[in-house]
Amino acid sequence: MSEQIPPSFLPQAFLLKMRGLLGEEYEEFIKSYENTRLSGLRLNPLKVSGDQETMLAGRFGLKKVPWAREGYYYDNESRPGKHSFHEAGVYYIQEPSAMAAAELLDPQPGERVLDLCAAPGGKSTQIGGRLLGQGLLVANEIHPARAKILSQNVERMGIANAVVTNEDPETLARQFPCFFHKIVVDAPCSGEGMFRKDPEAAKQWSLENVAMCAARQEKILGYGARMLKPGGRLVYSTCTFSPEEDECRIEQFLEQNPDFSLETAEGYQELGRGRTEWTKSGRRDLENTFRIWPHRSQGEGHYIAILKKSGHGEELGVRKLQMPARVKDRCIIEAWEAFAEDTLTEEGIRFLGEDIKERLVIFGQQLYKLPEMMPDYKGLRVLRPGLHLGTLKKNRLEPSHGLALCLKKNHVKRWESRGGESRDIASYLRGGTLTAQEGDTKGWTLMLAEAYSIGWAKRVGETLKNHYPKGLRLQDIDKRQ
Repeated sequence: MSEQIPPSFLPQAFLLKMRGLLGEEYEEFIKSYENTRLSGLRLNPLKVSGDQETMLAGRFGLKKVPWAREGYYYDNESRPGKHSFHEAGVYYIQEPSAMAAAELLDPQPGERVLDLCAAPGGKSTQIGGRLLGQGLLVANEIHPARAKILSQNVERMGIANAVVTNEDPETLARQFPCFFHKIVVDAPCSGEGMFRKDPEAAKQWSLENVAMCAARQEKILGYGARMLKPGGRLVYSTCTFSPEEDECRIEQFLEQNPDFSLETAEGYQELGRGRTEWTKSGRRDLENTFRIWPHRSQGEGHYIAILKKSGHGEELGVRKLQMPARVKDRCIIEAWEAFAEDTLTEEGIRFLGEDIKERLVIFGQQLYKLPEMMPDYKGLRVLRPGLHLGTLKKNRLEPSHGLALCLKKNHVKRWESRGGESRDIASYLRGGTLTAQEGDTKGWTLMLAEAYSIGWAKRVGETLKNHYPKGLRLQDIDKRQ
């Protein structure tokens, strides 16, 4: 059998390293670079249920990703990223292997969860879907431009109980000691597992960069550990093959943090296990960590470890959970009440919370609903302090795009639905004006692509004036591309 010729874009030092690590598996690993890469999407449980899942599976040729409850491979010819359902937050386009970390974190409704290195938002939106609007999600990204993209994805997926921050991990650790039930640390890494998906990334690779990433991961993981409450779970993940960033990183962390131990998870036979032979101590519990290999599974390279902090109880230390200052200006409260009375049904008011007036916060002219359990954020760079309700304009409220995307038609008094592939919905996404089909009352109208909310229109007579945000409109995206 002739030796497999590696792709020319792979660095020679990387190939030598992988040959030494994999031994007899090396040829099969190199051959995987010739295989067709499968694309994935993850359905949004805040939007999709029951028969809708069956409909979407048929429309986009979906097949289950074995390690993610809401994950599917899709038929590339169906182009779901170009469909109106994507803009409605019905699903999130995500590399299949990247779905495993949040799945193993297993967030539950009512918990406080942190995604420490969150952009562009795949894991955050997966967590937000699992929380089902209950509890608190803090999604953090240190780079401002990437944090903005993260915030946009949180909005698109209709997540109402998320706060998006733009901070360094050390600052967050001071702000949130022993606070979160669960944390995911998807650490910046050398990205070896993504070379098949992104050959350009291979040009940035070097052994020196691997060492630099490993040192940075040590600090980030340490800050994450400080924010986990006793009895909590932290999932560490990378998209690299390097033991220095994977098993060796967890080996060192456990040596330095005796109050942590490795957990395992049953029922994930499709995932490989950590390699104890690649560590200094050879500690056996590292077999409880997970690896996804492109030559063994239908996904790119990933490593995942589940860490449990000993102890139990709340032991909160976040300024004794001091709450931020709420809105007291009567004009602002009345503007919200007038909008709610005109636009929302009783079911919509219950959905947003009958105590919403106690949780209103104001950023400039922007009105937000703060999630439950979110303590004072003074001193933090906050991009999104919760659900964006709207903009105050001369004592009236113009509802936000984010509010539209978290509502359903039973939450509003006026709504209009168009086919997901119709000319009308394509025109709406480009900023076009539509003709009303339902009812005869003027006011804010929720637009839907079939069953899924996609934005606002303002009905005046028989005309639906478009309020889809500029910058998100397809013609604006086309210009940027």
